[in-house]
Amino acid sequence: MIRVLDKLLLFLYSLAIGALSVFAFCTGFNWVPEKGFKDFITTLYNGEMEWMRVTVIVVSVVIFLISLRFFYVSLRRSNASSPSIDQRTEYGDIRISLETVENLALKAAARQRGVKDLRARIRISEAGIEITLRAIADGESPIPTLTEDIQRTVKSHVEEITGIPVATVSVYVANIIQTANYKSRVE
Repeated sequence: MIRVLDKLLLFLYSLAIGALSVFAFCTGFNWVPEKGFKDFITTLYNGEMEWMRVTVIVVSVVIFLISLRFFYVSLRRSNASSPSIDQRTEYGDIRISLETVENLALKAAARQRGVKDLRARIRISEAGIEITLRAIADGESPIPTLTEDIQRTVKSHVEEITGIPVATVSVYVANIIQTANYKSRVE
């Protein structure tokens, strides 16, 4: 929820700064009439249009508050920079990034013949790691056998290397490799 709010604030802030920079650019090239600009400032200072003065104050305060928010976010230390699996041993703590587990799963799955273009997604559950693989098969190997071999290999490899139990390995065969059959033409 906070990230969505920050993205919305960043969008509004970008719009305001963009409009301000366009105005400054136009003023720099004398595209904004000097008399109109002076009249606007005079009207604002004299208080002839109170609603405009209030609007300028409110917009300025909002932009300042958004600036403070972004200043805080930039200085805040983020612990969620890379999601990881934390383990405690008798010697100390071990942190294994989800990216490491993902690469281990891809490495193990790539060893299987008949599979190309692998992608992996890792989730952590109470039962252990849930690995979802997306693959393209070559179309030569039986898909049930291929996917079972991938599941078995990935599960044992990830558990052996990381020491973390793997709850499930799901394999989604998205497609098969299209081979081009060209017929030779004799004339």
